[in-house]
Amino acid sequence: MKEITDIIRSYESAVSAGKKTALATVVHVEGSSYRRPGARMLVTDDGQLTGAISGGCLEGDALRKALLAISQQKNKLVTYDTTDDNDTTLGVQLGCNGIVHILFEPIHSDDELNPIALLKKALEKRQNAVVITLFSLYSRTAIQPGTCFLDLETDRVTMDNLSQPALLEQLLPEAALVKERQESFFKELDFEGQKLTSFVEYLRPAPALIIAGAGNDTIPLSEMAGILGWNVTVVDGRNGHATRQRFPKASQVIVAKASEVLSHIQADARTFFVLMTHNYNYDLALLKELIELEECIYIGALGPKKKLEKMFGDLRKEGIEVTEQQKSKIFGPVGLDVGAETSEEIALSVLAEIKAVLNGRTGISLREKPEPIHSRTDQKVDYRKSTREDFLCEIQTSQS
Repeated sequence: MKEITDIIRSYESAVSAGKKTALATVVHVEGSSYRRPGARMLVTDDGQLTGAISGGCLEGDALRKALLAISQQKNKLVTYDTTDDNDTTLGVQLGCNGIVHILFEPIHSDDELNPIALLKKALEKRQNAVVITLFSLYSRTAIQPGTCFLDLETDRVTMDNLSQPALLEQLLPEAALVKERQESFFKELDFEGQKLTSFVEYLRPAPALIIAGAGNDTIPLSEMAGILGWNVTVVDGRNGHATRQRFPKASQVIVAKASEVLSHIQADARTFFVLMTHNYNYDLALLKELIELEECIYIGALGPKKKLEKMFGDLRKEGIEVTEQQKSKIFGPVGLDVGAETSEEIALSVLAEIKAVLNGRTGISLREKPEPIHSRTDQKVDYRKSTREDFLCEIQTSQS
């Protein structure tokens, strides 16, 4: 979500400066690519780029295509075929062996429901969202409707070009399905004799990291989590340590007793806690509160295993038996085993572990994975498969 947040911020600055903009979105991929569907980049008419659609290989040509979309004020789908390592048609040698479809949408700032506005609405509240982008995958001359549908837990927004009930009726079940699956997918639709591919995208809120402890060793953790775009809260009982000056990147800095922490926080399934106060009694009191949070999937505890076992023992003396299920979400010692020593290295270790837990991964080296880095499930389209010859004849390279 950080990329979208950065794009929105840059877009608002561009509008204030009177600049025109276009949004480039990776809407479909076949094979390998650096970025996956949903990657976005904002382009201004003076060439400023925010976000990324590749590892830097496509951005130069994408800039030219975005400027063309701004000039023509028309959505444009461009396809880059990088399956031939010896093909220098693009002027770059990507080595990704994939086919990447990128949709360019000129943004009309006077349209309250333009694609950026829809993305902004998706970020305004901490809730899951469904964004649907429509495009014609196999026809270079067909219309490209673009980003046109947003479904939030409490609201639904559609653009004017979805005023046709027949098309809207096809999208509503897909929005319901993606919320049930909690995973993005593709679906081909028929509308007035034209085949449209819908990228039904499931957007989750940014992770929220609650750092209990405002010592010097938590500063790198707060800074690094901020770089990732996570929502960071620092809480401590010492008002001399928990200050905005020490943690400028944190969303919240709270001075509170351990028993009061949860009254300041709206925890959900994407909220992660790390106990780093170096105050045993504070950590113990907070752990007592946290183990009762059913939605919490991660509690990191700084220190050796003996400390955590002592905490379980002290809770047992209070008549609180920590169950195996509760213990399964407590990570102590906190972090992945990367040989961390300094506070910066420990922060890296902790964030890597949280990221792995968040995505259901083990944190192994990528070279040990028998399957590709990225799952191929986000490449499947529910439709009648065209032949490869039919597909390639519609590909637009940078020369088109």
